[in-house]
Amino acid sequence: MPGARRSLASPVVSGVLCPCGSPHAPPAEGGGSSGGSGGSCGRSLCEASEQERRLRALFQKLDVNRDGALCIHDLAVGLGRLGLQRSELDLLKIVKAGDKDLDGQLDFEEFVHYLQDHEKKLRLVFKSLDKKNDGRIDAQEIVQSLRDLGVKISEQQAEKILKRIRTGHFWGPVTYMDKNGTMTIDWNEWRDYHLLHPVENIPEIILYWKHSTIFDVGENLTVPDEFTVEERQTGMWWRHLVAGGGAGAVSRTCTAPLDRLKVLMQVHASRSNNMCIIGGFTQMIREGGPRSLWRGNGINVLKIAPESAIKFMAYEQIKRFIGTDQEMLRIHERLLAGSLAGAIAQSSIYPMEVLKTRMALRKTGQYSGMLDCAKNILTKEGMSAFYKGYIPNMLGIIPYAGIDLAVYETLKNTWLQRYAVNSADPGVFVLLACGTISSTCGQLASYPLALVRTRMQAQASVEGAPEVTMRGLFKHILKTEGAFGLYRGLAPNFMKVIPAVSISYVVYENLKMTLGVDSR
Repeated sequence: MPGARRSLASPVVSGVLCPCGSPHAPPAEGGGSSGGSGGSCGRSLCEASEQERRLRALFQKLDVNRDGALCIHDLAVGLGRLGLQRSELDLLKIVKAGDKDLDGQLDFEEFVHYLQDHEKKLRLVFKSLDKKNDGRIDAQEIVQSLRDLGVKISEQQAEKILKRIRTGHFWGPVTYMDKNGTMTIDWNEWRDYHLLHPVENIPEIILYWKHSTIFDVGENLTVPDEFTVEERQTGMWWRHLVAGGGAGAVSRTCTAPLDRLKVLMQVHASRSNNMCIIGGFTQMIREGGPRSLWRGNGINVLKIAPESAIKFMAYEQIKRFIGTDQEMLRIHERLLAGSLAGAIAQSSIYPMEVLKTRMALRKTGQYSGMLDCAKNILTKEGMSAFYKGYIPNMLGIIPYAGIDLAVYETLKNTWLQRYAVNSADPGVFVLLACGTISSTCGQLASYPLALVRTRMQAQASVEGAPEVTMRGLFKHILKTEGAFGLYRGLAPNFMKVIPAVSISYVVYENLKMTLGVDSR
């Protein structure tokens, strides 16, 4: 047909897969109808015996040593003969993905299952990139897909991605120049290139750049991370959350002395009582011994699980309510959904926040434990006491989450544009640096509201302290202490950021391996 595009799909793979992409033989000659006992592709009959013959033919081409199984060496040599070079790491990923019996190689059955499973993942990625639903991917669609993830690149950079795919194709060039002079890739070309190649270019940005799940600085106000389609389907998302919760527990416990010192300075420090860091630690140890440095840590760790679970579930429901048809939300949608989810989670566990503050400020022998503290508050102050400081706490979510997300995305985009060449993996140092800077900026923006919240939570524990509103407390602090008074305790708060981020990352990575989360 004149003007029709010539299919450049590899003969090796095109002989195995139907044009529709299902793992069957190609249509029978003569263009038979889809009637009868037709195959699942809906185009023509696909004979099971022909399918197996062609799959086995490909398997035998790759089985260099003829032992009936594909090891890394077989794949390296076999793919090399087909004109396709793969790194040892890529080949290891292929074997690991299909090796069900864990013998380090793929037999014929495992090879067939790998092709079928991997193709499903490829189609999901292809559909997510094909914004126009025309069966082709062009540079503009790659730009749009990355923008949906918060990554801004130019069309020139997108064309480099297309060129990179072209250089690795099985059989000759992959790209075409259409009437407008734009390079495009169709499904067959996308599948042929990636079928025996791990898919990494686009989804790995989500995999490598998780933020709120990994880093815990004591304030769970960040926007929840996105998870890839594969992570959702395989159930890896809950393992990430469990690993993140465990990392947060260890991180908060290790930095608890600095956190308690921050609370003491927020409530008790003033111009007349200028509490310093060394003096604060000395005072705590003198009053209650070394164990007193961890007062309030138990409830602080205990609230991680319900808060994280509620926030994640609320975030997923709000995403559906927003009604976006994108798999990944845009930045402003993430901020909206994340802030609302944070507000719902904080509202649910806020009494635990009040308990944490009261336990951190308690004197030796004042309460026998968390339950005694809660009973005491309920008896003497009523249920409303468990929601003191609620308004400034809710107001603090937006500046914290917004600035943390904006700074992190800016740093991420800058690194991806300038330094990402073959992978979106930033490395440990860059990831820790970005997380530390964004968290610090978020805390700095919301700190005055956090200080007012803490003082309102502690009102009943300070003898003779009058009941004041948020507005009245702001005026009182500015009048008696100046603007500096709104940042009491900022030093120990910032001192704990770097160790908190570092500890949570190390523990997260170790827990991830323990829980069987695939190494990135």
